Amino acid sequence: MVFKLFFASRKVIPMVSENQTEFTEFVLLRFSEKPNQQDALFGLFLGIYLVAVVGNLLIILAIGIDSHLHTPMYFFLFNLSFVDICAVSTTVPKMLMSIITQNKSIPYADCLIQMYFFMVFVSMDHFLLTAMAYDRFVAICHPLRYTTIMNARLCTQLLMFSWLISFLDSLVHCLMVTRLSFCTDREIQHFFCDLAEVLKLSCSDTLINYVLLYCVAVLLGFIPISGILYSYSKICSSILKIPSAQGKYKAFSTCGSHLSVVSLFYSTGFGVYLSSSTTQSFWKSAIASAMYTVVTPMLNPFIYTLRNKDIKDALRKIIAWESKIPCLLH
Repeated sequence: MVFKLFFASRKVIPMVSENQTEFTEFVLLRFSEKPNQQDALFGLFLGIYLVAVVGNLLIILAIGIDSHLHTPMYFFLFNLSFVDICAVSTTVPKMLMSIITQNKSIPYADCLIQMYFFMVFVSMDHFLLTAMAYDRFVAICHPLRYTTIMNARLCTQLLMFSWLISFLDSLVHCLMVTRLSFCTDREIQHFFCDLAEVLKLSCSDTLINYVLLYCVAVLLGFIPISGILYSYSKICSSILKIPSAQGKYKAFSTCGSHLSVVSLFYSTGFGVYLSSSTTQSFWKSAIASAMYTVVTPMLNPFIYTLRNKDIKDALRKIIAWESKIPCLLH
């Protein structure tokens, strides 16, 4: 199947009437082609964006202020919330601006920048969720060695390694795009500059780009998923060995929030893949992508807030502290 996609991506290079230096912009079509729905879409995505940003900022604030949350698990959650804010800020503001101004064009350079940072933050989501799964594995399967294994140095190394791989992966993809030529077709069937959609518009031979895209997707997708599955297989095995039901519940509750976020992230991700490969409806594909790129970062703070007692306690302290500020000023 993969080789079929590789060879299907090969194109006969036509006589290019408009070379790369004359190509200046793309047009983003999704969510902007139905004028009667623009106000509703603007309100919907603006609300989702604000909730995602505020919710993740509250988690960052709670972890930063409460010293009890300065642990490896919340260190990775802190960074996950930061990455989620960056991810939605990479795509949604441009879409909202397009809806307001009815200007659907995006300059070529801006498209590359958006593509680059979107891939960086999606890759970081994969790595951070994997690191959090490993943290839960150590906490439940090796509790006596937890502080020794999950030390500050290891956490920092995992974070730096994740950023490095994400930056390099995105940089290689974007550099490979700059070697392509684009002709008269410049309409991207999406609400942001998605790499796969941009490649479809090229009038150059994109075989190398697709080979790189699928190889990296398999590599960077398979390793995190395998790590998460392995960690949770060991976690489940350890939990089942706990004799008391209360002990099992307590052990499972420590990773319940993370498991919910992992399930949401990968289920919406697979939804994007399946919708793009099994349906010809660009609208349905865009909806699935919106769930993956916009709705998931919005729901993550709710999952961690509703299922995590430590986060709820930290937020209560912040609310109580803010309520005392007017009294102190007077």
